Amino acid sequence: METTSFCGTPVGRIGITDDGRAVTRVFFSSQMEEGVESALARKTYDQLMEYFEGRRRAFTIPLDPKGTVFQRRVWKALGEIPYGETRSYKQIAEQIGHPKAYRAVGLANNRNPIAILIPCHRVIGSNGTLVGYAGGLSVKERLLQLEAGDRMQGKDGKALRFEDEA
Repeated sequence: METTSFCGTPVGRIGITDDGRAVTRVFFSSQMEEGVESALARKTYDQLMEYFEGRRRAFTIPLDPKGTVFQRRVWKALGEIPYGETRSYKQIAEQIGHPKAYRAVGLANNRNPIAILIPCHRVIGSNGTLVGYAGGLSVKERLLQLEAGDRMQGKDGKALRFEDEA
């Protein structure tokens, strides 16, 4: 049975859905209810917060995204984009052996059910522009800035402060 937990993050509220053995969805949500319902959701949330704090570059959460064979190949390729780097839709299409399928790659990227952990935010247009993101382009930009070494900032523009900082 799947459970969904909702929690706040520096880039807005997210939902985490898991089936007890793997995360099946991480999505941006306006749901006001808050609470972590499972141990796997708690572990996912903790790793996301470490990521936002700049203390984590890779996730060790079991993932089970639901999609077509093609979509899963694209999502696997997204997971291979190193932290702090970007790729174009065309580069991903070439990587999976379908060099002319960059539009289909874009559609698969758009249907990524596990935001951030499957880093679709690292995919940009061939001309270097930021295009499409479920959390909005401002969130995509903030995630890329974080991975480039900039301190994550709150919506007020001030650097996020965490309890362990003086």
